[in-house]
Amino acid sequence: MKRFLALACILACARAPVSGAASPDDAYSRGPDSEAHPGVPHGTLSAWEQLPSQAYPGTLHDFCVYVPAQYSAASPASLMILQDGHAWVDPEGDLRMMNVVDNLLYRREIPVMIVVFINPGRTPAQPQATATEWGDKTTNRPQEYNALDDKYARVIVDELLPVLQSRYAISRNPDERAIGGASSGAIAAFTVAWNRPDQFHKVLSTIGSFTNIRGGHVYPDLIRAADRKPLRVYLLDGVNDNRGMSRSDPPKYDPARDWHAQNIRMQAALAEKGYDVNYCWGIGRHSQKQAGLMLPEMMRWLWRDYPRTDDPHDASNRGLFTVEAPAPKAEAPAAKP
Repeated sequence: MKRFLALACILACARAPVSGAASPDDAYSRGPDSEAHPGVPHGTLSAWEQLPSQAYPGTLHDFCVYVPAQYSAASPASLMILQDGHAWVDPEGDLRMMNVVDNLLYRREIPVMIVVFINPGRTPAQPQATATEWGDKTTNRPQEYNALDDKYARVIVDELLPVLQSRYAISRNPDERAIGGASSGAIAAFTVAWNRPDQFHKVLSTIGSFTNIRGGHVYPDLIRAADRKPLRVYLLDGVNDNRGMSRSDPPKYDPARDWHAQNIRMQAALAEKGYDVNYCWGIGRHSQKQAGLMLPEMMRWLWRDYPRTDDPHDASNRGLFTVEAPAPKAEAPAAKP
């Protein structure tokens, strides 16, 4: 099954338009599941707010929350937390996660889930991350996301989760929780799940920085040496990602700084250890173009076995997942003269 899914990834990439492409990234374009469509229920995005941090004193984390239209406080929802949240929530960006959630949920291909977009920590004097500056030069992102300690896991588990659980009905089952990100945000997501598998069992990684920024290149060895953890991991990367070549003349190659090679090593280590792992290798650069195409399929695979009835006598899950309109209020009786 995993080999078939990897082949499906290659075929999906091959179907993308390539005519006149000036860059490998031009070969990728989003599909219909990443666009908004009339009639598909759309949820509510909260305003950005700031979460003070004790794990990193003096910093705060900007975050916002997407609640799908089908959410009900009577039924605990699944949870997905995405690092570098500004990139995933951007309605004009490459990823457009809210549209993906809306469309897949409408067709009952994923469970109802609360989606949280969180940015790297910053001091009050530092600017919030943006589409052009993700925070490597202006925030605490390099240390928080790339270090292999458990400090960033404490931000997510000890600081963010209690706030979310006080506001929403969220499942406590780690099988119903995912964490993901891109580049350094991807290794940050993996590190949270690696350190806290009691909280998260699903990991989504695009162009993951499993490289020697803060020692992340050792993960394949750590995976092989440790007992297998109950994680499901989807890795996506392109052969034109950063390849570890220096700018010297002649260039020198550092395999520990080769993004694509390190993603391949991650997949191999996870597979050898018996993890539930899938992957997509394309021709993309260190960008989100390839992920913009593949994100819906990555989501389907991560959430492929969420609980739902398959009783032939029960048709409750066979139709589109719409939202019932509230019953009209009864008109007040006319006042007697």
